[in-house]
Amino acid sequence: MKFGDILKSQEAEGKEKHVPVIEIGKGKGEGGADIVHVVVGKETPHPNTIEHHIAWIELFGVKKDGQVIDLGRSAFAPAYTNPNVRFQVPVTEFKAFCALAYCNIHGVWENCLEV
Repeated sequence: MKFGDILKSQEAEGKEKHVPVIEIGKGKGEGGADIVHVVVGKETPHPNTIEHHIAWIELFGVKKDGQVIDLGRSAFAPAYTNPNVRFQVPVTEFKAFCALAYCNIHGVWENCLEV
């Protein structure tokens, strides 16, 4: 088995939303910095209970030369924090961003955005 075999994407989405949505905000951060915003359940909120929640979101950037950079991970306390995170990133140095999100019941979900 390969790691890619456990990743789920938009095609596997059901009534609960798991796919991380990636949005770019050029110059929207503090001091005019670029922001990459990642959220799970943007249009339809994902459950956020002890029994069923998004535990973490991780963001990767693909540089123009193909190098992959792990830009960071944010963990969420069930029932208290929502899966919504902003990363301050120099967007122009990257050609794509990929995010992973982990649901404690439904596994690891992926999404990528080319810029």
